[in-house]
Amino acid sequence: MANTKSAIKNIRKNARRRERNRVFRSRARTYIKRARRQIEAGELEQAQATAQIAIKALDKAAQKNIIHPNNAARRKSRLMKRLNEAQAAQAGE
Repeated sequence: MANTKSAIKNIRKNARRRERNRVFRSRARTYIKRARRQIEAGELEQAQATAQIAIKALDKAAQKNIIHPNNAARRKSRLMKRLNEAQAAQAGE
């Protein structure tokens, strides 16, 4: 347990920040999962729209320093790569 007043205050601050950050992190994860499911199901039109929302959520989280900007870039890259591969496979059929 914290001994000093400042440490006790920091615990309270960290708890508030954790709750606030959780919203942005979970929103990004939700849209990424949704886009992946749509890609796997072959719903590429909907997946394209959901991917754009996911990218926006990742950018917002990175802007607020909730996730590292490189982490956001990596996740966006992986999501778009998956979407583009699915679109290419569908076009090739």
